Amino acid sequence: MEFDYIIIGAGSAGCVLANRLSADPAVSVCLLEAGPHDWSPLVHAPAGIAAILPTRHVNWAFDTVPQPGLGGRVGYQPRGKVLGGSSSINGMIYIRGHHSDFDDWAALGNPGWSFAEVLPYFRQSEMNHRGACELHGEQGELYVGQIEAHAATHAFIEAGQKAGHRYNADFNGMDQEGVGQYDVTIRDGRRWSTATAFLKPIREARRNLTVLTGAHAERILLQGQQATGVQVRIKGRSTTLKARKEVLLSAGAFGSPQLLMLSGIGAEAELKPHGIAVQHELPGVGQNLQDHPDVVQCYKSHDNSLLGYSLGGSLKMGSALARYLARKRGPLASNFAEGGAFLKTDAALARPDVQLHSVVSMLDDHNRKMHWGHGFSCHVCVLRPKSIGSVGLQSADPSAPPRIDPNFLGHDDDVQTLLKGYRMTQEIVAQAPMARFGLQDIHNAGQLGDEQLIELLRRRTDSIYHPVGTCRMGNDEGAVVDSQLRVHGIQGLRVVDASIMPTLVGGNTNAASIMIGERAAQWIAQA
Repeated sequence: MEFDYIIIGAGSAGCVLANRLSADPAVSVCLLEAGPHDWSPLVHAPAGIAAILPTRHVNWAFDTVPQPGLGGRVGYQPRGKVLGGSSSINGMIYIRGHHSDFDDWAALGNPGWSFAEVLPYFRQSEMNHRGACELHGEQGELYVGQIEAHAATHAFIEAGQKAGHRYNADFNGMDQEGVGQYDVTIRDGRRWSTATAFLKPIREARRNLTVLTGAHAERILLQGQQATGVQVRIKGRSTTLKARKEVLLSAGAFGSPQLLMLSGIGAEAELKPHGIAVQHELPGVGQNLQDHPDVVQCYKSHDNSLLGYSLGGSLKMGSALARYLARKRGPLASNFAEGGAFLKTDAALARPDVQLHSVVSMLDDHNRKMHWGHGFSCHVCVLRPKSIGSVGLQSADPSAPPRIDPNFLGHDDDVQTLLKGYRMTQEIVAQAPMARFGLQDIHNAGQLGDEQLIELLRRRTDSIYHPVGTCRMGNDEGAVVDSQLRVHGIQGLRVVDASIMPTLVGGNTNAASIMIGERAAQWIAQA
C-alpha cells in the first residue's frame, strides 16, 4: 500500500496530524497504532484510570532500569497503547506549561516556538468552557472544562489559601502560580481524548484517511538519506507501506527514539552491540530524557465519601455506578486529581518549581498498592529537574521494550526541591479546612527530620508520566530534529510528539503535545 503521509502512533500528536493533514482531500494519510481501538469502557469513564494505570490493559506498562537515586528501585512508566495514546489513559488534566517554557525553546535556537508564536495553536485546538478570549479558544475539537469537585478538593484549595498561597482560577491564564481547580479534558462525564476529539468525527467521513490498529511499526525504510516508508507488523505478518511525501514519527518519548534506532538512525555505540547497521549517525537519539520526579503523600480518613475500599464504600460505589450509567455524573465522572497548585519553593524564583495534584483517593504506587479504608493523597513533583536520563535499546527485536533510564533524583538539587515541596504540602494539609476529614499520614512523615524524609522520598519517588526530550529539536550536534521537526540529515522524516521538547514544560505535557501536532501539521502541509 502507498500513501502520501504515514503517521506512526495515534497518540496526542498523531491524532491531530491525521485530522489536519486529511482535511486536504487531495492527499492520502495512513495512521498506524500498535494498540487496539478505544472501545474499552475503562478508557471513556474518567475513573477508569484507576484500573488502567496499574495494569497492561491498553497500557505499555514499561519498567525502567534500576534507579540509583531511588535506592536501586525499578520505576514504572505507563504509556497508552490504544487509539488516543496516552491521552486515553492519562489524568485528563489540561495544563499548557509556563509561558516562559516556550520562550526558552525559542532562545535555544528554535524559531517559531516562543509562547506568542505557539499560543494560536493552543487556541486552535481548544473548546474552552470559559469561551474565547486572548488566551483561550472555543472553536476547537478539544473540550477543556471543569468537573463537579469533591468537598475535599474545595477544602484543599481553601487550605492552600490559608497557608498563604493565592487562589488561581485558571492555571493556563496570565499567571500560573497559586492553588485552584484543574481544567480537564472531560466532557459530559466522558474522557475527551485526542481520538475522541480529532479522530472519531472524521474517521468514517474522510475516505483519504486509513487507520490501522494492531499495527506495530518495526522500522522506517530508507533509500540512502530518504525515508520511503515503514515496515509494520499486522496480525503477525510484516508488510511494507510506502510514503510518497513524508513519514511522521509520533510514537512518544520512548517509542520514537526506539524506532529511529531500530531503523539504524542513532549513535553507533548504541546500535552496534545489537547488530544494527548504522544508516545515519545521529548521537542525540534517545538522549536528554527528562521527566517530572513525583512523590505521593498518602492519608487515611474516616470519611467514606473519599474513594477507597470498605463495605460501606462498596455500597456507595454501586450507587455511584448506577448514577454514572444513568446520567454520567458522580465519582466515576471524576479524574480524582481535581485540584492542585503551582508553587515556588523560594520566593525569589521567577516561576513555580513544584506542582501539586490533590487526589480524592489514596492512590499509592500507581494504584498498585491497595490500602483498606478511605483516604486522600497529594502528589508533589519537581517541574524543572536537573537530572537527565536516556532511552536506549535492550534488543534489536522491535517487540522488546526500550531501555528506559530517567535518572530520577540523580541531581541533589532535585532532592532539595522535592523536600521543600513536600514540606509545603504538609503545611497545606495541616490547615483547618482539611480537619473535617481526619487525615492520618500513613508514613508519619511529619515526625521525620530532613535526612529521614529524604530517605523516604528516595523510597517512594517515581514518574508522574511526563517523559519528553529524547528526540530534541535544535541546531547543535546533540539535536535530533530542526525547528520544523525534520530529522537532521534524513529527507522525508519528521518526529512530532513530546520527544522533540528540548526542555520540560512546567506542568502536565498532554496539552503541549497536542499543540506540537497542530504546529507541525501546518509546516507539513506547506511543504
